[in-house]
Amino acid sequence: MITRSPIPLQRRAAEPSPGAWQRQLAAAFRDPRELCRRLELEPRWWPGAETGHALFEVRVPEAYLARIRPGDPQDPLLRQVLPLGEEAEAAPGYVADPLAEADHTPRRGLIHKYAGRVLLIASPACAVNCRYCFRRHFPYEENAPSRAQWEETLAYLRDDPSIVEAILSGGDPLAASDRQLAWLVERLDAIPHLKRLRIHTRLPVVIPDRIDDALLAWLGGTRLHKVMVLHVNHANEIDQAVVDACRRLQAAGVTLLNQSVLLRGVNDDADTLAALSERLFEAGVLPYYLHVLDPVAGAAHFAVPDDTARALVAELRPRLPGFLMPTLVREVPGEASKTPL
Repeated sequence: MITRSPIPLQRRAAEPSPGAWQRQLAAAFRDPRELCRRLELEPRWWPGAETGHALFEVRVPEAYLARIRPGDPQDPLLRQVLPLGEEAEAAPGYVADPLAEADHTPRRGLIHKYAGRVLLIASPACAVNCRYCFRRHFPYEENAPSRAQWEETLAYLRDDPSIVEAILSGGDPLAASDRQLAWLVERLDAIPHLKRLRIHTRLPVVIPDRIDDALLAWLGGTRLHKVMVLHVNHANEIDQAVVDACRRLQAAGVTLLNQSVLLRGVNDDADTLAALSERLFEAGVLPYYLHVLDPVAGAAHFAVPDDTARALVAELRPRLPGFLMPTLVREVPGEASKTPL
């Protein structure tokens, strides 16, 4: 695996301008050949990129592409977003719904798997389509509630006092408009037994300008304890713009955590994982989970054997303080929580 030094941190000159993130999202690369040309990949990569794209479309914003080294097909960030022909190869045990989420969807856009918390599909869209995404086959068209259907979902939360945490997910919840998110969070805030608002998002990483004044206004206005779980797999994903976005979130009272996926050819060595934890802490983010790959169809080429995963964590543990050690886990359908390995 080819590695390179993390991108140096430098002070940014300006805060995000209004509407900057929407423009960047709209301009994201969505053509596999254009992506290959932009990154100076040899034409031999083009057929595989088109094959993978036909199964799960390409989407990569320029802010993320700028951190990828042109001409290097093994760049750890590129491997996360470049479609490959291997995605069309069937693999035993790799399925469309690896976490059996269809069995835990009592309302449109609502997933209720664990005690005390529910997950809301706040947006079907993402700013970047990660090739290993466990929801790459998710039926978003069946889980995009109207306002009236959202009211039914909110009634479900109001009627169950055991629910103390609402988790906004997707897609990426921050791909929704601030108007829609403010509306939803205001209604969650009004449910007395809710204590926490958790947001699972990759947008502060792939388009850091998403953390603008409009977002901070509704996020800072809720009484709910705010937790944001980012998704970073490699230290090179964290440039100064990402650090600045994290600092704005911290200033708004948001607790920042990170969950990673252990991916072959991206972060499957102890040096890379140690550098990731250190880089996260520099940005004010604590490592939370290190997931083994969910067996989703099209992503088997990313898999790391369990024994290798355990050995990596054992090698990592003496190198890092406990608060920088993510917990190695697998999500097993039907279990009451994540399963430590």
